[in-house]
Amino acid sequence: MKRLILIVVLCGLSTGSFAHLGSSGFAINSPKKIFDIRDFGAVGDSSTLNTKAIQDAIDACTANGGGTVWVPAGNYVIGTIELKSNVTLSLDYGASLLGSHDRTDYPIHNLRPAREGNAECLFYAEDATNIRFEGLGVIDGRGYPEVFPKSSGPGGKDNRPRLIRFENCSNLTFSGLTYKNPAFWGIHLVDCKGVHFNGVTVQFRDNGSNNDGLDLDGCQNVLIENSDINAGDDAICLKSSLNPCRNFVIRNCIVSSNTAPVKFGTSSYGGFIDVDITNCYFYDSPMGAIKLQSVDGGRLENVNISRITMEGVGSPVFIRLGKRGRVYAESKIEEEKTKERIGTIKNIKISDIKATVEVLRHQRGVDTTGVEVPPEETTDREWAKAGPIMITGIPGHNIENVTLENIDISYPGGLPPEKINMEIPEDEDRYPEQFFFGVLPAWGAYIRHAEDIQFKNVNMTKRSNDKREMIVTEDVEGFVNQ
Repeated sequence: MKRLILIVVLCGLSTGSFAHLGSSGFAINSPKKIFDIRDFGAVGDSSTLNTKAIQDAIDACTANGGGTVWVPAGNYVIGTIELKSNVTLSLDYGASLLGSHDRTDYPIHNLRPAREGNAECLFYAEDATNIRFEGLGVIDGRGYPEVFPKSSGPGGKDNRPRLIRFENCSNLTFSGLTYKNPAFWGIHLVDCKGVHFNGVTVQFRDNGSNNDGLDLDGCQNVLIENSDINAGDDAICLKSSLNPCRNFVIRNCIVSSNTAPVKFGTSSYGGFIDVDITNCYFYDSPMGAIKLQSVDGGRLENVNISRITMEGVGSPVFIRLGKRGRVYAESKIEEEKTKERIGTIKNIKISDIKATVEVLRHQRGVDTTGVEVPPEETTDREWAKAGPIMITGIPGHNIENVTLENIDISYPGGLPPEKINMEIPEDEDRYPEQFFFGVLPAWGAYIRHAEDIQFKNVNMTKRSNDKREMIVTEDVEGFVNQ
């Protein structure tokens, strides 16, 4: 009898609460109408401007309760498109959405002002929910510097369009697709919740200036996985111009950057809390790999980074607490208080890291991993970029409770003795970049204004002779190296 009751219950569940679940456990939505952009006049001939046609398809989709806007194979030129709730933008293999080269195709009169940077963008959404990008196609901003030069626009205003800018949206999915060539930042999400990147390809390297990959400002509940990101500037960049970034998972990604594969900041008013990064490969990143920074008064706490392989990177880890005190837009009401507020950095664990640090000279469009600059040709800046682990607070404000465990790092060594710098500036209110501090007096790790720093099974070696100490500490309480 008990077995019969169980079978009846399971059958009831299979036709009831489980009826809308796929094998992955995610909800399967009921079929929605498909809106073919060609039915609205879109022409994929690489020259026709399709902004109105595609916007009409999106508006019709929204008016009918949502569904899929279908982009078949073809090259569709567009200006600014506004995405709306319950819309899936689905691109077939061979389909490309191409950013217009006419700056007037990026109007801003209907857009919310950007909290940081200019407002122009190719795709825009605000206060929307359930938006999805999917498919095998390409979104190409075509933001080449000869078309959108830095400091372009009326009066010298820099109005290069981002690729995507979403404000205060929820339940966003980026699945598949290749994103290319933004004129400015790439994918910029502000105060968004419930964000999933899965299997995306980002190709922003050497397109122009400020070509960040993913800029996630004040976002919460974010999962980034199984993606290949190659950015000209910061690749995965957490920002907090007003609200904190909270509850992030980044895993199974391949990342390269001229500046940093992973960076917290520089805008850091709201802080960064509860972030887990695991099982990633970082390569060809001459200015460093992992940068955790709080310089505008926010809390940076509870960060766990593990299972990272790095090849051809500059300084492997840079952790910086400062007091720049910059504010943005809505946070300006707190401007005077912010200038006096200093944030915190604590409870950081970095484990199971294998890294090869190299002195690299960036060559446009070339992967320089493994091609080191000869010591006799290396500039002071290049030496500084390929520096040691750096953990530094400011006088009276320590970085707290940082653990590095099971770390294996190979450094280049070879610094000429005359370049050793023993006087390291504090630079408390400067933009936080490690190489600004110059050549450091350690080849393995430099730690200053910190407490409860633990090195457990940290193995650091150098490939050439270097007269500097392996580890230098200044104003550090409770440093353990075991």
